[in-house]
Amino acid sequence: MGPLVPDIISTNLNYIVALVLGIFFGAILEQAGFSTSKKLVGLFYGYDFTVLRVFFTAGVVAMIGVMGLSYFGLLDINLVYINPTFFWSAVVGGVIMGLGFVVGGFCPGTSVCAAAIGKIDAMIFIAGAFIGVLIFGEGYEMFEPLYKATNWGAPRIFDSLGLSQSVFAFLMTSVALFAFWMTSIIENKVNKVSKPPIRFTPYYVSLGVLGLVIALSAFAFPDRKSDLLELNLQSENIKIDKMSVDEFAYRIMDEYDNKLQVIDFRKDKEFKKMSLPKSTQFTIDNLFEKEPNRLLALKHKINVFIAEDEATAIKYAAIAKELGYKRIKVLDGGLDKFKQEILNYQIKNVFNSVDEENTNRFRLKAKEIIPVMISQNKISGPVVKKQKRVVGGC
Repeated sequence: MGPLVPDIISTNLNYIVALVLGIFFGAILEQAGFSTSKKLVGLFYGYDFTVLRVFFTAGVVAMIGVMGLSYFGLLDINLVYINPTFFWSAVVGGVIMGLGFVVGGFCPGTSVCAAAIGKIDAMIFIAGAFIGVLIFGEGYEMFEPLYKATNWGAPRIFDSLGLSQSVFAFLMTSVALFAFWMTSIIENKVNKVSKPPIRFTPYYVSLGVLGLVIALSAFAFPDRKSDLLELNLQSENIKIDKMSVDEFAYRIMDEYDNKLQVIDFRKDKEFKKMSLPKSTQFTIDNLFEKEPNRLLALKHKINVFIAEDEATAIKYAAIAKELGYKRIKVLDGGLDKFKQEILNYQIKNVFNSVDEENTNRFRLKAKEIIPVMISQNKISGPVVKKQKRVVGGC
């Protein structure tokens, strides 16, 4: 259930929901004719391309859906498992799968659907699949070199082609629409149905318009991370509040102040060298991940961003505000100013006002207390992600 777990649907309830959806999925497959081997193999003989249309439609809808959910922060794409690509095992496995599809008339999913309504050929197909699994399992040591040959990792097609995901989604949807048109022409020829290749009936015009809208919708959901990382900080709409070094030091020293959260974007080496009290180490990726950034959504907390320099902290704070987080501030002058005016403060003997004298007194006190707090601070380390990527997939 993707973005709904565990925020809306609990992990245990997720299994029940998955069971119900699975039952409906099987029923829809059966009603669509996918429990009939003649309909399924029609793809290879050219008289019925329902399988191609269904799989293309499912792929396009899932693709646009994932882009939309990811764009609005409802889906953490880092928790979505992508099957690793082992090139030669994929080629050999694809050939075996294709031959099995043509000869047996089913794929693994549709065979279970057909067996559920009593199709004997589907039951025999499933038995053959179990025999194949048994042979692979028992002979794994022999098959392992081929199985793990040429590991490409988990590449994404648009990355490999050097395209943005929006452009790739548009092209993919366009290819699907073109395939629907071409296969309908092939079907008519094979089935000896005389119909013009281009028909401006309400049905086909509606499908064409709907397909075009879906294709263009890909540009409504660009890669939000890349988009925000190129954020124009000169925009007048982006205003980042700042916290003075004195207020920052006071809140650090105040053990009863539970509102301050220091979000530290420095590299691991620098963070370990000087870890401030009430701080949590973050990376820019954490801002776009569903679970770690819950820390920023805590009510009544003031999130002060610090980084290698003030400009970087301002950029990350602007990104956080664009993502919808509130009570985001940056340390005025950054850590350099904090070190100069607090940690390495030089005593003054001449004051022009009472405020300057009080500030001098406070900074001398902070100069003594905060370094001790830093030395005694237990390093929290990077933000902890409890949710793990679930390994598996079809």
